[in-house]
This record gives sequence, structure tokens and C-alpha cells, in this order.
Amino acid sequence: MATVHLRIGDLVWGKLGRYPPWPGKVVSPPKDLKKPRGKKCHFVKFFGTEDHAWIKVEQLKPYHPHKEEMIKINKGKRFQQAVDAVEDFLKKKEKQGGKEQSSEGKGDSKGKKTPTKPLKILEEDDEDLSALKDPSEKDLTDSEPSSVERLGGLGTTGPVSGFKWESSPVQDDPHFHHFLLSQTEKPASSMEPISKRLKIVEEDTRSTSIQAADSTAINGSITPTDKRIGFLGLGLMGSGIVSNLLKMGHIVTVWNRTVEKCDLFIQEGARLGRTPAEVVSMCDITFSCVSDPKAARDLVLGPSGVLQGIRPGKCYVEMSTVDPETITELSQVISSRGGRFLEAPVAGSQQVSNEGMLVILAAGDRTVYEDCSSCFQAMGKTSFFLGEVGNAARMMLILNMVQGSFMATIAEGLTLAQATGQSQHTFLDILSQGQMASTFVDQKCQNILQGNFKPDYYLKHIQKDLRLAISMGDTANHPTPMAAAANEVYKRAKALDQSDNDMSAVYRAYIH
Repeated sequence: MATVHLRIGDLVWGKLGRYPPWPGKVVSPPKDLKKPRGKKCHFVKFFGTEDHAWIKVEQLKPYHPHKEEMIKINKGKRFQQAVDAVEDFLKKKEKQGGKEQSSEGKGDSKGKKTPTKPLKILEEDDEDLSALKDPSEKDLTDSEPSSVERLGGLGTTGPVSGFKWESSPVQDDPHFHHFLLSQTEKPASSMEPISKRLKIVEEDTRSTSIQAADSTAINGSITPTDKRIGFLGLGLMGSGIVSNLLKMGHIVTVWNRTVEKCDLFIQEGARLGRTPAEVVSMCDITFSCVSDPKAARDLVLGPSGVLQGIRPGKCYVEMSTVDPETITELSQVISSRGGRFLEAPVAGSQQVSNEGMLVILAAGDRTVYEDCSSCFQAMGKTSFFLGEVGNAARMMLILNMVQGSFMATIAEGLTLAQATGQSQHTFLDILSQGQMASTFVDQKCQNILQGNFKPDYYLKHIQKDLRLAISMGDTANHPTPMAAAANEVYKRAKALDQSDNDMSAVYRAYIH
């Protein structure tokens, strides 16, 4: 492959690890930042993020010759903002007659002295490489080298579209930092999240898998699996998941009990399966996402159900939030036919599902988890592998128990404020400035105050999750008094005909 000769100031496409190519500029590194040993590389400043990294020369391509191709294969909002930043830079440079400072930190385009700040160096294990903290938070004189220095600019495992990048297998790199989530392997570190970016998970067996990524940052750059994907259940969550699978180029066959719900996805390129059994027989990996344990069992064990289509090697991924006993039963019957089983319930809501930002909790067959890599990247921002079958169901019920109880408490606070003559709007303003501030609190409270209870997560489903969590606590002989109290409030809301409204409609249980 021909060597590309680059100079300070050249615009480039830089490829860091398994992240998508990103527009940047070759700049001079700070004097106190050492170049990685044994690596021929350039120091690059990335547009739109102000991040910096050492990138190997084989992972750099000139900006202009590859611009159109990169824009075609990368469609994310942040990516477009980065490209816009390049265009703004070029316009300013053109107005200045093509002159620019050749090194970072000496001055801006108008010749004004700029404050000297330590640069933020991209690290492979940063939580969010495209929404970085203030550069001053990272001192380059720290004794621990950055992940980019350790990695020396990792290569990708293969080409992106027709744009060829040099391959550099990470498992052969002694400097590669490994992460492991499996509870069965390392309980002490099993709960460590891999957030918002691709990470490589490697076991002692040397098998690897890629964690799900923040789809807003790499939207359009996911390489879809060539396996045929089936999806059963097009409710609030399933609809968003299927839409994102299709957007990312997966071949998807869909089925829903109400067949009319399939029409929109057929228009988007999905195929139609007449029964769950037919979908499973046609596909390599079939996902399901339905409302409760009974629906999950009926889908597998009922007439023309999943079990009738299972053959040796077929994969079945249960995404419904159900109890561990149901998951264990389904795993056993699928495995009895030679199928491979994974549970993968998701944390989120309809909006989060539509945005492709779900959190996926997986457990069961590790090889199925790895086969689902591109699917999980398309539908979620983060995935966890939690070990043996049942662990994901347990964790999901605990999370929803906390969320449901919290929602009921917020509703109680709003109504108590009103009952004691306090402004509910002021209560929300104060809440949003404190330690409990979150998008969840803000959106739910705003909806309550506006009387908007359009379902984002059905009230009947959060009550079901509370009920199952309480039962799980009983089985473990563990008290759940807070969840039990919240459950009673949701039951009252259901009695007030709020089942098909959003979970925030629990508010109405306090005012009737």
C-alpha cells in the first residue's frame, strides 16, 4: 500500500481503533508529550470534539479525496457537526489567504494569543470520546500513559465500505487493555460498565466481542452482520429496535400478533413472517420482545410457536422483561431442540428505543451474544454480559423496581407540594438543580404538569415489573417494603383505568 506523506496542517480522516473514521488535522504535539515508541504516527486534532490522538500513518487518509465516500457511510449527527466544523475552518482559512498557524496553542487564526491548556488526549477507555470534559481536567504530565499512547492508534479489523484501512488485530497487541463483564469469570469486576463506545471484551480463552456503542456518534458506520435476523413483537420497544436494525442495514423478518403493525416496516425493507415458527425457520437469530411472562411463553410454546421452528444452531434472543423462572424454562426448551439461547432485556423507553440508545443486559450463551454484536450496536448505547441464564432477568427487575418506586415517590412529592400550597413548578425547578436532576425526572414531571400521559413505558408494565421483583425478593427471603408500597399505588392507578397510559400516570392515584 502506498505511503501517504502528510505535513503539519494537513486535513485527514483519522481511524482510531474500531471507531469510525473522523475528520481531523495534523498538528504539532505539545513539547512534553512523547511520541509512542516504535510507531510511525502523527498527532491529530479531531474536528467537532477538540480531541487529540496519536494515529498511525496507515490509519490516516487525506481529507478531500475521501470526503464524499466518508459522508456517504457516516450519517450521525455528531459526525455531520464535525464535517461542518471542517468546512467552517476551510472558509476562514480561505478568507485569510490560506495562512494558518502550524502548531497548536500558539494563537488563533487572527493571530491573538490563546490561553495555554493541557490537551485532552483521546483514551480508549473514556466513557464518551465525543463529548469530552474540559481539557484542563487531564494533565499530560500524569505518570500513566494514555490508552492511545499504549495502543499506538489501533487498526480496525477490516475495511469500512470501500475505504481500506490497514488491519491490526487487537488480540496480538501486548499493549491492548482488556475488559471483562462476565459474572461467571470475574465477579469483582463484572459490574463495570462499558459506556457509550465500542470496547473489546476478551476472556482467558482469547475470544472477543464488541460492546454496543453510542449510535449518535457512529450512526451509519456499523457493519451489519450477514446473519438473517428475525424479530417478534412490534410494541413500544420492539418498533424502535426493528427500525434501527433496518437503518443499519440488517436483513430483518418481522412478525406481530396484529399484522397491520408490520406494514410500516415492510415499507422500510423488512420481510414478513406469517408465524413465529416461520420467522425462526427463515432466520439465523430471532429476537422477541413482548409484554409479560405469559406472552413470552405463548410465543415459544403455543401453536406455530418459536419451538416449532427451532433447529440445531438456530439462535433465540428473549428481550422481554420477565421473571428468572420463565427465562430458565424458555432456555431449557430451546436448548432441548439444539437451539442456542440468550436473554437480553433492555432498559429504556419508547423514546430511548427510537433513538437507538437502549441499555442491553445479556446472559446465557456467550457465542450468541457475540453474534449479536452489530444488532446490539444498532439498538443500544451499552451492553453488558452478565453470565448464566437468569442473571439478566434478575438485574432488569431490580432496575425497574428502583425506577418504578422512584416514579411513585416523585408523583407523591408533586401532589404533597400541591396539598401544602407549594408551587409544583417551583418544586420541579428546585429538583432539577439538585443531586436528583436527570432527564427522566425532568421529562416525567413536565409531562405530569402538562397532563400528558402518552405512553413511553406503559404503567401496566412497570407494575408487572414491581410485582415480579417483589416475588423475586420473596424467593430470596429478602424484604422489599418500598417496592411493595409503590406497587400498591400502581395497582390503584390501574383501577383508575391508567394501565395503558405512561408510568407517570401513577400521579393520578394520588389525586383521586
